[in-house]
Formats: sequence, structure tokens, C-alpha cells
Amino acid sequence: MFSVASLLALLAFSITGSPVEVRNSSMALPMTRRPIFTNVTDMVRHDEARVAAFREYSTHGRRTDFPLLNMRFGYYISASIGSPPKTYHLIVDSSSSITWVGASTTYVSSSGVDTKQPVAVDYTFGSFQGTIFNDRFSLGARFTIPTMPIGVASTSRGIGFDGVFGIGPTESSRGALKDSPEETIPSVTDYLFRQNTITAPIVGLFFQPAVANVNNHGEITIGGVNRDRYKGEIEFTDITTTPLSSHYWGINGRIAYGNTDLTPYTAGVVDCGCTFLYIASDAYENYQAATGAVKAANSLLQISIHQYRHLSPLKFYIGSKICSLSRNAQIWPRSLNSVINANVDDIFLVVRSLPTPSGTGLDFVIGYVFLQRFYTVFDAERSRVGFAQTMFTDAFVN
Repeated sequence: MFSVASLLALLAFSITGSPVEVRNSSMALPMTRRPIFTNVTDMVRHDEARVAAFREYSTHGRRTDFPLLNMRFGYYISASIGSPPKTYHLIVDSSSSITWVGASTTYVSSSGVDTKQPVAVDYTFGSFQGTIFNDRFSLGARFTIPTMPIGVASTSRGIGFDGVFGIGPTESSRGALKDSPEETIPSVTDYLFRQNTITAPIVGLFFQPAVANVNNHGEITIGGVNRDRYKGEIEFTDITTTPLSSHYWGINGRIAYGNTDLTPYTAGVVDCGCTFLYIASDAYENYQAATGAVKAANSLLQISIHQYRHLSPLKFYIGSKICSLSRNAQIWPRSLNSVINANVDDIFLVVRSLPTPSGTGLDFVIGYVFLQRFYTVFDAERSRVGFAQTMFTDAFVN
């Protein structure tokens, strides 16, 4: 089974080598948002199921699937598949390299070749069963793959889109093919790189912070990065070798609140499928104590306006870079308080607890609330993840 997902949404280290910027060999695609969750309970349940799935696969070698749905909306891209070409809206999955269709729009193609390789998925909000077909995939005239493995659903439940566009590491697909569990399936990015359509198997992600009544979409760049979307330099860190986190876009880092360390140098996952920011249970307890927050009825940490004004930065030490979340970046957008059944002036923190203490190999999960503040790059060729500041890093939007 493999991880099913949709790039979030409510809206939308050291420097090693230079990232590939958008040129003729790269393509920047808009990610369009669509409503998904309507309450905080479903958002939290989804996040917790996703975290549990990371552990299930890494510990037992079994894949547990979950939709990559964040906050109240999901981001999708449009792709053309088969012959004659047919358009599908696919949610973007950073935890699997597999692309599949047929959830909402039926797959019809005269050029598809059935490989007879079955794929089966069970996850918290639905299921998917199908077969791998080899067929044409296109993101535009110059970004067409003549034939690649695409999952085709025979049955599916709870997806809400036509399928999934996988941008995860190739290793993350291991176990997806039921008859060949040790085989992996390269991503669309991998195939475009192999046929020299793009110069590097790199994906750049840009999100705008979630704000009510604003048509704020995201952007995914295939084959490079969009220099217009970030400031300064992109700083990279290698994919961790620590089990659990190493199967995904996992990195090493240290977390501090102000001048107080919350975690040692440890491993975690970068995942645009989680809405909130998750840290080890002991780190969470220390964070709660330092902020003076109390757990509200909706399970989120709540603070007063006085406590908000005295919040210290929440800092992620990743390689040589410090990614710092300002006090405004640490809180839920108050314009969206209706989504979490709260009063308009209530203030809630976006940090949540993992079910385990530090030292398990999965001590943090960097979700959308972090990624909307930093441009994020997944580099499959050099097995690394990069971050850079954007115009929204320190923006006062929540």
C-alpha cells in the first residue's frame, strides 16, 4: 500500500551546489485549492493517522495510506493522460512516488497497457484498489512522458479528486506492488529527468498562508525552482539515514523555543500532507510549559493575547540554517477560527504532540503551517531537502 495525498491547504545544512532555476527545462504549475475538511476534528484525525502511517511502514514494512489533505482545502494539479488525452485533477503526494487515476473520473485510454500488477490501498478516509498501466502522461507539450507506470483504480473511496500525483522519493513506493513488494516505482519527475526533459529531478513547492476569503493558490515547479518565489539562498540538508524518517523526505535537525532547546539533534519528516506541526511528546510538554498554553476543548493549545505578545520564536536548526517561526506563524489563522469551532478572537497554537518521546527516529513532522512560510525543495538526485525564506516568512497574516 502506498501513501495517498493532496497538498495542503487552506489557501494554497549547508549550501551544497546550486539549485536549478526555472528555465526552458523546468515547468512551474499552479496548484488549485478545493474544499476538504470542515472541522478541526477531521483535520486532527487525518494528521494523526498520517503520522501513524509513517511509523507503520517504517517499522513493519507495510504501507498504510492516507489522503494528503490539509486544513480545509486540498491542492491539485491538472495532468493529461492516455490517448486520446484526458484531463485529470490530481492531489500532490509528497510521501509516495506513485501517480494514479480513476477515483472520480474514469480512466479511458486506447494507448494504455495493462501490466496485471495489482495495487491495493487502505487508509483512514477511504481505500483504493487497482492495477498498474503503462501509458502516456503529460503536464504540457514539452513535458510529456510517452509511457510510464500509472495506477488505475478499479475501486476507490474517500479521495475527493481524480487521483494522486506522487513526488515522494522512489524508495517510498516500495511495498506498493502487491505481487512485487520489493520493487519501486519512479515518480513523474524521475521519468522526465531520465528522458532529459528536465535537467534535474527537483521539485520546488510554494504555498501562501491560509487566509479566509482570499484566492490564494500554491505552485509546484518540476525540474527546478522558481527564483521569483523565494528570497536569499536555498540551503540544503541531506536526507537522514535514521530509520523511520529515512523512507521519506526525512531530515536531521534540532528544535528550540527562544533560547530553550526542545529536542536534541534528531530526525523527522517534511510532509505537506500534515496541516499542523508535530514534535516529540517531551518537547511538546516543554513547549506548552514555556508558552503557558492550556489545552482547549478542540484539542489545540490555547493562549491569551498577553501570552501571544510574549511568544518567543520557534526555531528549527537544519544544517547551517535556522528556520524561525515568528509568533504569528505559530498560531492558527484567526480568520479561520470558525473552522475549528472557536470565537473570532481566540488564539490557538499550531504545534501538536507526537505520541512518542524523543529518540524514536521520527521526532518531528514539518507540516503545512511551516511550509507556507518557507519555499521548499525536494532534490531526488542529491537526496536532499532545501529551504529558503519567502515574502510570507515573517508576514503578519494570522
